[in-house]
Amino acid sequence: MLSLDPLGPEWDCPLGSKDLEEEEGPWGGGSGLPPPGCFPGSWRHDVGLDCKGASEGADAQAWTVHYYSLLQSCLQQAGLPETQDRSQAPRTGCPGAEVTLCILGSPSTFLSVLLEAGVQSPGNMLLCLSPAWLTKVPAPGQPGEAALLVSKAVSFHPGGLTFLDDFVPPRRATYFLAGLGLGPGWGREAAELARDLTCPTGASAELARLLEDRLLTRRLLAQQGNVAVPATLAFTYKPPAPLRGGDASPGLRLVELNGKEGQETLVKEEVGAFLHSEALGDALQVAVKLSGWRWRGRQALRLYPRAEQGPVVDTVLALLEKLEEEESVLVEAVCPPARLPFAGSPPPGPELALRICAVVCRTQGDRPLLSKVVCSVGRGDRPLRHQSSLPRTLEAALAAVLTLEAGLSAEQRGGRQVRTDFLGVDFALTVAGRELTPVALELNGGLCLEACGALEGLWAAQRPGLAAEEAAAAPLVETMLRRSARCLMEGKQLLLLGAGGVSKKFVWEAARDYGLKLHLVESDPNHFASQLVQTFIHFDVTEHRRDEENARVLAELVRARGLQLDGCFSYWDDCLVLTALLCQELGLPCNPPAAMRLAKQKSRTQLHLLCRRGPPWPAPSLYAVPCCPLESEADVDRAVCQVPLPGVMKLEFGAGAVGVRLVKNASQCREHFSRIARDLQAEADHPGIGLGWGNAMLLMEFIEGTEHDVDLVLFGGRLLAAFVSDNGPTRLPGFTETAACMPTGLAPEQEAQLVQAAFRCCLGCGLLDGVFNVELKLTGAGPRLIEINPRMGGFYLRDWILELYGVDLLLAAAMVACGLRPALPAHPRARGHLVGVMCLVSQHLQALSSTASPETLQALHDQGLLRLNLLEEALVPGEYEEPYCSVACAGSSPAEARHRLLGLCQGLGIDGPHYPVAYFLSHFK
Repeated sequence: MLSLDPLGPEWDCPLGSKDLEEEEGPWGGGSGLPPPGCFPGSWRHDVGLDCKGASEGADAQAWTVHYYSLLQSCLQQAGLPETQDRSQAPRTGCPGAEVTLCILGSPSTFLSVLLEAGVQSPGNMLLCLSPAWLTKVPAPGQPGEAALLVSKAVSFHPGGLTFLDDFVPPRRATYFLAGLGLGPGWGREAAELARDLTCPTGASAELARLLEDRLLTRRLLAQQGNVAVPATLAFTYKPPAPLRGGDASPGLRLVELNGKEGQETLVKEEVGAFLHSEALGDALQVAVKLSGWRWRGRQALRLYPRAEQGPVVDTVLALLEKLEEEESVLVEAVCPPARLPFAGSPPPGPELALRICAVVCRTQGDRPLLSKVVCSVGRGDRPLRHQSSLPRTLEAALAAVLTLEAGLSAEQRGGRQVRTDFLGVDFALTVAGRELTPVALELNGGLCLEACGALEGLWAAQRPGLAAEEAAAAPLVETMLRRSARCLMEGKQLLLLGAGGVSKKFVWEAARDYGLKLHLVESDPNHFASQLVQTFIHFDVTEHRRDEENARVLAELVRARGLQLDGCFSYWDDCLVLTALLCQELGLPCNPPAAMRLAKQKSRTQLHLLCRRGPPWPAPSLYAVPCCPLESEADVDRAVCQVPLPGVMKLEFGAGAVGVRLVKNASQCREHFSRIARDLQAEADHPGIGLGWGNAMLLMEFIEGTEHDVDLVLFGGRLLAAFVSDNGPTRLPGFTETAACMPTGLAPEQEAQLVQAAFRCCLGCGLLDGVFNVELKLTGAGPRLIEINPRMGGFYLRDWILELYGVDLLLAAAMVACGLRPALPAHPRARGHLVGVMCLVSQHLQALSSTASPETLQALHDQGLLRLNLLEEALVPGEYEEPYCSVACAGSSPAEARHRLLGLCQGLGIDGPHYPVAYFLSHFK
């Protein structure tokens, strides 16, 4: 984006001029009418901008019309259709049960966020053009906090479609972001609306006062972010608490003043020392300006040659008279611009300066992510205004802000739910010691976001359908959705059947973090989780022949305890059918018990899908694999005549690949059947793999191809999200998992084939709502189904998906169980790559007892050198084993992650002749 800005008073303001004294407009906090002039283009003006039940003065109505016209102009210039007025037919919805992302602010500032959210969460992104369209109401049970209701808004949908809507009843905001300002107008109303809300809030006047104070943010960036800032001398009048005392910052000199008069001697001494100090480096000019919340957005300053001490002193003294408490006068170095190389002779005209501006967003785990960088070019003989910097520096900037926020109370932040979710950072690119150096000028929100959105608009005009991953606002929208999900689920009462083992320890910490109230039904009376839930019900859930009876008994127990449940779910194989039956008894949302039974029994799944040949095409039958159930030796003899060999024998209700084996002939089939019938007869023989259902088996055709997991989120029969991972080759004749990679390395077309196969197989079995794990193989003829696990994926899958995509399958499953559509981005994007290997006690006992002990692995995990997922607690080898743990490494590419993992496995003793890690990872090249 090129900018040769004309010389104007806004950057060089004479002292005492109106520019230093004037109030801002309503969105900035002042009063009066919108700026004169009209927007280019034409659109309908007879639209219903009045909000029923709310009154606005003439000035406020004028601003509402102004911002509606601005929105239409923005849409028109982006090649998008005009907003349609649907306000005469109010929208109805489910208040408190749907995602509602609400922005109160200028359409041009937030257009990129609005359009992106219209794609990620259609119809749930609402733009309010007036505070009168919003209402705060006291929140029951939460003293001092309020819910925010939306009565009127412009809603955003895919393709840039927008509608002016009324909502009856009003929608309840699950996320609120406001453009804030100071003064008696809309800015103050916006600030008051954002204060002490029950819903997550992305900005507050309290935080804005801190983060848009140039002096405070520069000190913060220099001290905590290790970011270069312009050499600055600050005279601050009764500074705010964060600026009092503390360690000195490189290049920053802070002079605290208790009064504004009689400071001539002090100012003269400090300015003289500053202008002659080495901190100014090669700077030839200094700028004198005001800093503080009241001067937010003002470009008023004076420039002086570095050698002119007298005028600088006079200007500082004059500006001191204008200060209020917690405000400052800054004398700062004007960074000499980096010279842009030109071929041949130097170009005529003024020297050009390079400026860079960018947006950084808070992501999963409160980590900063660089979202977009926009470069600008301007005249080098003028002050650098709005633009910024380099990736590492930018993320350090937001990290410093997050650290500051973590030390603030709810009152200091403006409410319990207030956090800074995105940040703009302005940098100048200058030269220091013959090296290009980015120097932080200031932090801001809307300006950088608007600049990045403007650049995207230029590209979109040339390339309609701009890819989602190129949108600066995409990570911010994902954060809005993630925080909305928390808002909707906080305080929900959920009944959980089956606690699981060590691999599910994350559940209890996550439930506490999300504010879920869990009530647990568990067979083990001494399970550690019994102390971590609201209610513990000891009940034997392993006797599946009595599931219908047990469901009725459990329903009576729930009623007797007076539990007011919002949902009921399970992630434990043993409890899936019982959960569906119990939900049916209690009238809670769930898949039909028949569908869960069908998916739980592997041969029934395949045989049922083989019969589903009707439209729509491709039919589920195309993905099913021939198989035959085995309950006796006679069934084995019949099966070998019906199923082509080699084949795979497995337990009908098994889990974790226990007892799964490749068989090449009838003799091997009989031998393996007899072994399983002898060794694995009841639940006690191998707890947790489904033996409570019996030890019946099946024989299915062996399918050549690469193996993949597809983890799906479905709601109302619609696919909301899918995550595909690749598995490495197994150690035949067994099928215990060896290695995995996420995201998939497949071509997009092949990935889409797997997702559709998994989705259609779930629908074919009647699984319409929930989080499901589907195992498939990709053959030369397309995907083939291995099995459906009608619950959240096990092992490392939930952890990896959360780490890479910021999507929590546990929270999604809990939302579906409560009848709520999970708040997920439409196109989740991975933030890197993970490659991992499984450790087996039979192969790694020596390493797990020495070089790769659990303590060593945990220490490496805590240092960020690997990602550890423990699946078992005891180092006990056995013939029928499951993996002990998963060890993974991250990287910016699959090759980088694979290289790190291989080196780690060699050093820890996990790699060896009998467990060749390089071979297991070879599929991921």
